[in-house]
Amino acid sequence: MIPEPAPTVRELLAFYLEAGVDCALAEESIDRLAEADAPPPAPRAAPPVEAPRPVAAPAVIRGEVAPAPEVAIASAREAARTAPTLEALRELMQSFEGCALKHTATRLVFADGNPQARIMFVGEAPGRDEDIEGLPFVGRSGKLLDLMIGAIGLNRSTAYIANVIPWRPPGNRTPTPQETQICLPFIQRQIELVNPDVLVTLGNPSTQTLLSTREGIMRTRGRWFDYNTGARTIRALPTFHPAYLLRSPSYKRLAWQDLRAIARVMAGAN
Repeated sequence: MIPEPAPTVRELLAFYLEAGVDCALAEESIDRLAEADAPPPAPRAAPPVEAPRPVAAPAVIRGEVAPAPEVAIASAREAARTAPTLEALRELMQSFEGCALKHTATRLVFADGNPQARIMFVGEAPGRDEDIEGLPFVGRSGKLLDLMIGAIGLNRSTAYIANVIPWRPPGNRTPTPQETQICLPFIQRQIELVNPDVLVTLGNPSTQTLLSTREGIMRTRGRWFDYNTGARTIRALPTFHPAYLLRSPSYKRLAWQDLRAIARVMAGAN
């Protein structure tokens, strides 16, 4: 049996990127085998016993310890409720300390596009490219999204694009339910302020979070829902996330059907 050839450096790097490893932990490699062979360090003499001193409470760095989830959710709701404009909401989110994702991400990924657009697209969370540039959907899935909306006569100057989670989870992992609930008031307020005629949820997580359904995207896509902002009801349509279409291109046909339904509603047809 002929052994498979060893992977090339390029193949290994591609594997690591797919696995979410996109940064090194040290500038130089560490020889763990050499560490194992090294003799154990000589025992140190016990320090002299001193009289006990009063111990001051350790200083807590701002944002180092996140508040309890229920406290963070309540804080997010109050902060989002008080934002009168999108710019004010962005500033509140920049200073918000209740979500631990903020302290592992590079920057806040707030939104892209036209705040006066009649249509708003909402995904789940930023990835590596979005974390670097500070804009949603700028990687491979973003390029596909541009092609998708371009097929029905839209672009980033006529649409508004955001995510439920505004900070990239480490290694592109799935956000936890607590992280989602903490960030939910912000995207809800963002939708209220943009006030689109059509809301498009991209993928299962954003659909289930915003439309309060437990059904999977295969059952929800292509079906119109009512999204209530409290001030008005917006028509909402779930469809596939572009990243899913990159992995499963056979579903592009169904996504095209969803886009055509969106175009008909945007044109005023039923």
